Amino acid sequence: MRRAFALEATVIMEAGADVRAPGAAITVALCGHWEHEPPCPLSPHHTAAEQSRDEVRLRVLFAAEPEQEAEVRGRIRAALDRGGLEGPDGLTARWQLREAHPSRVRPDEEGHARRLTQT
Repeated sequence: MRRAFALEATVIMEAGADVRAPGAAITVALCGHWEHEPPCPLSPHHTAAEQSRDEVRLRVLFAAEPEQEAEVRGRIRAALDRGGLEGPDGLTARWQLREAHPSRVRPDEEGHARRLTQT
């Protein structure tokens, strides 16, 4: 049975880069492409990005079978470690991963987490 998990990360992005690019890179790592038909094949997920100057804080909420948690976390980490993604406009958004670590699902995320586990 799927469970909800969370991961927090901080990346440093180039000026003018699309702050949605790290989330798109995560979707590519988990689903094969940022545009795909639902459901997500490995792990339904949601990435929120909050920018403050050149720092972007990411919060990834995802659902997975407990035995797949490490694989999903590894794919997310690898996507962020790559440090860039070419967008549909042909421009490459670049970033540098500062940190990434597991987090708990917050009480205000429980409804969203439940929906992800049921996808």
